[in-house]
Amino acid sequence: MPDASAWRLALPHTAAAVPMARALVRSALTDTGPSADRDTAELLTAELVANAVAHTTAGAPIELVVRTGADGCRVEVHDSDPRPPHDLVAPPHEEHPDPWREHGRGLLLLRALSSACGHRPTARGKAVWFTVPARAAAATA
Repeated sequence: MPDASAWRLALPHTAAAVPMARALVRSALTDTGPSADRDTAELLTAELVANAVAHTTAGAPIELVVRTGADGCRVEVHDSDPRPPHDLVAPPHEEHPDPWREHGRGLLLLRALSSACGHRPTARGKAVWFTVPARAAAATA
């Protein structure tokens, strides 16, 4: 992301991590101007952080990284579990995940609302990420 600014925050392994993460995304996108859709970025961040808290061992580190630039923002949630999130890599027999099942809707939202998303291994586990593109500049009358 050219001309990017970055924010990093170590999050607690509790439900309190979700509002903390949303607040950082809101602040980061406010500080850099109205480039990306803050509501969408906050929602998707909340989903990723909640997944990290729910699917990793209690006390394991969780880190939020937010990068903003002229082309939008990229949000990464790092956790200690090296296994990929199962709904980002849909099984061959399940081309379209069931939106009514109890788990996995957050990653369905991630795929639907971000311009790109994925995961990558890290030295300590994995990072799950998404990008939200910059909004088109408002036309002046």
